[in-house]
Amino acid sequence: MMGFGQFLAAPEIKLKVVTYRDVFQNTAQESSRFGGDYETLSAVIRLDLKDISKLSIKEGETVIVRNGSGKVVVQAQKSGYEQAHPGIAYMVNSPWSNALVPEDTGGTGVPKFKDFEVTVQSARGASVTGIKEIF
Repeated sequence: MMGFGQFLAAPEIKLKVVTYRDVFQNTAQESSRFGGDYETLSAVIRLDLKDISKLSIKEGETVIVRNGSGKVVVQAQKSGYEQAHPGIAYMVNSPWSNALVPEDTGGTGVPKFKDFEVTVQSARGASVTGIKEIF
C-alpha cells in the first residue's frame, strides 16, 4: 500500500550562495583532488538553522542544489555562524560550487563566482555528486 506522503514534493527554497576559500579544503585538494577528504570538505553547503528547518532536513543529509547553470547533490551542514543569515548559504570554491556559477556575467565580463542564486531541496538520501560526474 502506498502512503500519501510519497506523493508530496520535498520543500524547496531559494537561496543566495556566497563562495569562499577554505585552508583545510585547499590542503585536502593538494594531497588528492579525487580523494575522499577533498570531497568531504568540498561537496558541502552551509546553511542557516532556519533554512535547514524550512527544508525539513537534518544536518548531514544531502540536498539538491540547482539553478540554470547546473545541479549537484551535496551535504547540508549548519554554517556555524553565531549571527542568523536566513536566505544566504555558503559553499567553498570547488567543482561543486563552480558547477552552479552562472554564465551570465551581469555585463561585467566576470562570472558571478562570489554570489549567485540557487534552489535547494532535500535529496532524500541520494549520494553526493562525485567529482568525476562534474568533469
